[in-house]
Amino acid sequence: MKCVVTGCAGFIGSHLTERLLNDGHSVVGVDCFTDYYPRAIKESNAAGFRDHPQFEFHEHDLATGHLDAVVDGAEYIFHLAAMPGLTRSWIDFDVYARCNLTATHRLLESLKGLKSLKKFVYASTSSVYGKYASGDENLPTRPSSPYGITKLAGEQLARVYLDEFDVPTVVLRFFSVYGPRQRPEMGYHLFIKWILAGTPIKLTGDGLQVRGNTYIGDCVEATLQTGLKAMPGETFNLGGGEITTIIDAIRTIERLAGKPAKIERHPSRPGDQLATAADVTKLWRHLGWKPTTGLEAGLAKQIDWQRGLVS
Repeated sequence: MKCVVTGCAGFIGSHLTERLLNDGHSVVGVDCFTDYYPRAIKESNAAGFRDHPQFEFHEHDLATGHLDAVVDGAEYIFHLAAMPGLTRSWIDFDVYARCNLTATHRLLESLKGLKSLKKFVYASTSSVYGKYASGDENLPTRPSSPYGITKLAGEQLARVYLDEFDVPTVVLRFFSVYGPRQRPEMGYHLFIKWILAGTPIKLTGDGLQVRGNTYIGDCVEATLQTGLKAMPGETFNLGGGEITTIIDAIRTIERLAGKPAKIERHPSRPGDQLATAADVTKLWRHLGWKPTTGLEAGLAKQIDWQRGLVS
């Protein structure tokens, strides 16, 4: 099958692209290498498949449109490209509106009347629920950051294009994905980096914030199964099922890394989520998907990967 992966050089996108290629599918990858973090990191993410004979790459900003060559003949489109991060969204809202909303609109416009298309998977986030994102898909959507607002708006755009133009949309709300290639500003990446280096951890809040955790391999499997099997119009939480507090996650990393953490306390940041825990019953009932990697095993793999970055 012919697939399009937007954000193909990012954390989740690169893993999904690899999985699709390994399964024998052809992939058109799109990435515009925003400056949210260094381009070299994304280039490294994509190094393993850039020369694959069934991979075609487009360095393209989705917000500019002109996507006919990208989506031509596509059967499955996995829209993972976005500007992430809660904190920066308070400062650079125009960038978030452009990358998360305008880009999604331009992509959806290109899909009207695309007869080959079987599924459009929109990657959303637990941030659409706001500070307390614990429960199933019936939780009220009350984003507590501009980032969450733009991602929820993208969901609504996709719903409109399903209703009005039959773009076969499914929404996945990701919960705290971690593992090798995790973005360098994300919590577990920073905690591991600082513990390995003996640098103080900058802990915001009291450390008792609760997080549901999704290992990257489980995330990719669920994303793929959603594309293949889910009915258009559905929205699913995608989480790993195992929850922990931030401080307990740090203690686990300490033990696995064999090094103590030094902790600096900092105030909470505006918009920070206090509790996330995905109820994935619906995903299991519809697709038969369950997470298979526990937090300790997943963190051990991420620590091994990050040791390689500094060796």
